[in-house]
Amino acid sequence: MLLVNSTALPEVFQKVIKAKRMIASGEVKTASEASRVCGISRSAYYKYKDSVFEYSDSVGKTVSLQASLRDKAGVLSSFVQQLYSINANLLTVHQGLPVNGIASFSVSFRVSPEGFSAVKMLNDLAALDGVVSVKQIHEN
Repeated sequence: MLLVNSTALPEVFQKVIKAKRMIASGEVKTASEASRVCGISRSAYYKYKDSVFEYSDSVGKTVSLQASLRDKAGVLSSFVQQLYSINANLLTVHQGLPVNGIASFSVSFRVSPEGFSAVKMLNDLAALDGVVSVKQIHEN
């Protein structure tokens, strides 16, 4: 990975970023439409879309977890507090209704890759009172 001022790169990279932004915002519906509007070929878009990111897109590691939590006051709060202790920036949170005293819970968050240990995080979360199980389902 390199951090390069965009003015030093071919214009196609900036156009790919613009096309990705337009698709993400819903301004256009397809890569073909975004490519046409931005003045690049569809093949150029597909060639670079997974390699060119805005700086804010590439900062941090995104992690998703799935857990089973006891239906007991404070369990969810302590789980989230443990994530905050590693400076996690929560992106999505979903808790299902409890069934037989256990609620399913999923969370996605961004965390700095420096000093981050998925094994330690999972062990710390699993050790919390009321956490039945926790597993990592995604990391990039």
